[in-house]
Amino acid sequence: MYDVVLLTLGSERDAPGGCGSGGACCGGATEAATDPKSQPDTGQPDTGQGAPAGGDTERCATERPRVPVLACSDALIARGARVEMVTARSDAEIDAVLARLDGPARPDGLTWPDLDGKTRLVVATASDGQLRAVLRRLVRRYAPAPSKRPADLPGNRTLPDLPPVAVLPLDPARGGTHRDLAAQLGLPRDPAAVAAAVVDGTVRRLDLLRNDGGSVTLDGALLGAADDAGRPLHWRARVEVDDTVLTNGDEPLLACVVGNAGGYATLDDVTLLTAPDPTDGQIEVAVAVPVVVRSALGRKRVRLEVRRARGRAVSVLPREGKVPYLDDGVEGELTRKRSWWIEPGAWAVWSS
Repeated sequence: MYDVVLLTLGSERDAPGGCGSGGACCGGATEAATDPKSQPDTGQPDTGQGAPAGGDTERCATERPRVPVLACSDALIARGARVEMVTARSDAEIDAVLARLDGPARPDGLTWPDLDGKTRLVVATASDGQLRAVLRRLVRRYAPAPSKRPADLPGNRTLPDLPPVAVLPLDPARGGTHRDLAAQLGLPRDPAAVAAAVVDGTVRRLDLLRNDGGSVTLDGALLGAADDAGRPLHWRARVEVDDTVLTNGDEPLLACVVGNAGGYATLDDVTLLTAPDPTDGQIEVAVAVPVVVRSALGRKRVRLEVRRARGRAVSVLPREGKVPYLDDGVEGELTRKRSWWIEPGAWAVWSS
């Protein structure tokens, strides 16, 4: 039978400052923490093979397992699994768990996942940012440096198939109006159903977005901000999807969405993304541009023009100042060019 590790990260409720907020514990990091050019020398070794380690030293804290975690553990044990509950309070503790998913030694010396292993991982998440934190560590562990790229790596990928994870949502409300990624993917939310998926379910492979700031995106990123009254603020940037330029940076923008799934498909009552699909091998990108038009009587009014494109990669180059964003629910500020690219089918979940 399977050895199952139930991994919990500190939740927004349990951790001071709130996991998942910029610069806080294992849910995300600020721009300074994810941009390799702005990371200080922390004196910590790089635990990945091709990605910088600096800044990725978030810490978490929780005192005891939450009720859904205990219920999932009981359900797994009832199905014959050997269960260990782990609370990770640092990236090093996350890495120690992920090391159990390693495959046998390779002749080229690369650390590679064992997709046929008997150890399965369940990540208990209070936010999409926490799930992203675990996936980011998986990428750092298994992505080879460009100079060590093996011949058996797919040509359209920079990393191997990552081991599947089961997602145990800790917030039932996130499956309702404000849907988290698990709800969008139709994954089980009940602890017993999650346990059944781990033991008897199937693997569902999904696309992953990597970016040149050293992080990953599972759902999507929303760039832009509003003032205290809720009015969107104008900003400028060059946005390019493959060879298509959605805006060259000379006109104001209200928002830009980089979508893998549908978490940011709409903004208020405006549809930004039409068909985001985390299994189609493409990024869907949209920009919302305010355009002044004149009526037949010569009166001016502003309408919102949404421009969309799909492709393998997108770059956003801010033209002035800082651009606030949400990436998988984690806050940050974009101060320089940022590029995202798609890794088709790179990560996977256990599904019923």
